[in-house]
Amino acid sequence: MAQQQMTSSQKALMLELKSLQEEPVEGFRITLVDESDLYNWEVAIFGPPNTLYEGGYFKAHIKFPIDYPYSPPTFRFLTKMWHPNIYEVRDICSDSLPPSFLPPRTILLSVISLLNEPNTFSPANVDASVMFRKWRDSKGKDKEYAEIIRKQVSATKAEAEKDGVKVPTTLAEYCIKTKVPSTDNSSDLLYDDLYDDDIDDEDEEEEDADCYDDDDSGNEES
Repeated sequence: MAQQQMTSSQKALMLELKSLQEEPVEGFRITLVDESDLYNWEVAIFGPPNTLYEGGYFKAHIKFPIDYPYSPPTFRFLTKMWHPNIYEVRDICSDSLPPSFLPPRTILLSVISLLNEPNTFSPANVDASVMFRKWRDSKGKDKEYAEIIRKQVSATKAEAEKDGVKVPTTLAEYCIKTKVPSTDNSSDLLYDDLYDDDIDDEDEEEEDADCYDDDDSGNEES
């Protein structure tokens, strides 16, 4: 039976997914919620070392619209999150995400940067924003915000153990890039059928001098 012809948005997402699987973003693991649905991605986020989120294992869904990239995706955490830019329903404030025409790789990097460097100018959670500013401005002496994050990080350890995931806690572990093995060859076969020409790899050469932007605003106080 002939496979159904893919739309332009599906082709774009197939390319992006393959790129992320071959050269993963540090701190993330990407899978499809359903192998037959390219519009719904499941993301596992590892908290960056040397931040309040170190050792955390946070799950989220990215849902892409049918007309992607002309409309932006939505990003919703499945894990309970207390953060200035995350609504209580766990959606990330759209103003905090990059424009829709940027690739998922950039969106994912923006999300992990947001954990470390919240945007308090347009908060989705005002109480969390006020609490974060108190913690930041007091240089860690006001511990209310930090204690809430630590409790949430601790609560995710059981989920990581359940999923059989070892969460990186050092920069060396966090920055290592390994190719994610495909659990279903059908995606690769479909990809090969659709794209006979060699894919231009110029976009895959990104600067990796720093694993992530290490900013004092998200570092724990000793």
